[in-house]
Amino acid sequence: MPWGQQELDEAIAEGPFSGVVAIDVGEERVLERAEGWMHRGYRVPMRADARIAVASGSKAFTALAVMRLVEDGALRLDQPVRELLGDDLPLIDDAVTIEHLLGHTSGIGDYLDEEGDWEPSEFPLTVPPHTLTTAEAFLPLLEGFPQRFAPGSGFAYCNGGYAVLAIVLERVAGEPFQAVVRRLVLEPAGLEATDHLRLDALPGDAARPYVFDEGDEDAVLRLPVLGAGDGGAFTTAADLHRFWLALLDGRIVRPDTLATMMAPRHDVPDEGKRAGLGLFLHGEHEALIVEGWDAGASFRSTHLVAARTTVSVLGNSSDGGWPVIGALADAVDAALEGAAGGGTPAA
Repeated sequence: MPWGQQELDEAIAEGPFSGVVAIDVGEERVLERAEGWMHRGYRVPMRADARIAVASGSKAFTALAVMRLVEDGALRLDQPVRELLGDDLPLIDDAVTIEHLLGHTSGIGDYLDEEGDWEPSEFPLTVPPHTLTTAEAFLPLLEGFPQRFAPGSGFAYCNGGYAVLAIVLERVAGEPFQAVVRRLVLEPAGLEATDHLRLDALPGDAARPYVFDEGDEDAVLRLPVLGAGDGGAFTTAADLHRFWLALLDGRIVRPDTLATMMAPRHDVPDEGKRAGLGLFLHGEHEALIVEGWDAGASFRSTHLVAARTTVSVLGNSSDGGWPVIGALADAVDAALEGAAGGGTPAA
């Protein structure tokens, strides 16, 4: 039995899960499950190659696009973002830099504050969802939030910071944010199934994002019609494994750039993680994590670096994926502990 199989079976048996689970080791897929529905109304079963929304998992693509421009000399990590914002968003401290935004240390006020009582079932947008098709269109959504702490003096996960980074990318590159990410990150990594998709025009191979574990209410009114810097990407389990391998093999950013991004900067003990620069790391071991939670998405992908192993859970409901994510996180921890003691994670 592949490792993780028992934990997965128990978690799926305990509650409603709709989505895809996969464990890939090198060139081999050792575990795969597709559960639930891509489209509940038409009773279209979930497929292992379904494109599923990953919410904040998209931030890794934003961060890598920024770092590509840093490598090219078009941006600097120590560059004040005010140089690019001009008179826009005046409540952002003039000392906030690109690096602060990437590392969640900017202290800017967040339009979607996950440290409060926010729930994915809410309607958080203060502008019509259909107007949010570019990063620039997010400016009215980001206005009016006071600085929370001095830049660089603390760590606070910030969706708004990544929305600002998307605006920066558009202004520096001179093209829509989604095109920048496609050109600088997705295409070099060979991620043909990954993209920011319009929620009002999802293709047939994309799973509908459902707000609740039951019922047909999808997330189209709760989210931007086309996501930008802090969310909105759809991907597949196979593309996630390709992404991690491409990243670690130097096909997206240079090895020295990746080392900068992977260097732990802050502990996030309540989540068992450490924060790098645009990436999160396992709290104790050499494993990389991207994660997302939003209306219609419950997602985590963990890559065990030494074993070239990817464990991904892509749920297409707001909460249904979390029992599975938790169960496989325990299996990942056990595998990493075994490897640290001389065992083999992929056994």
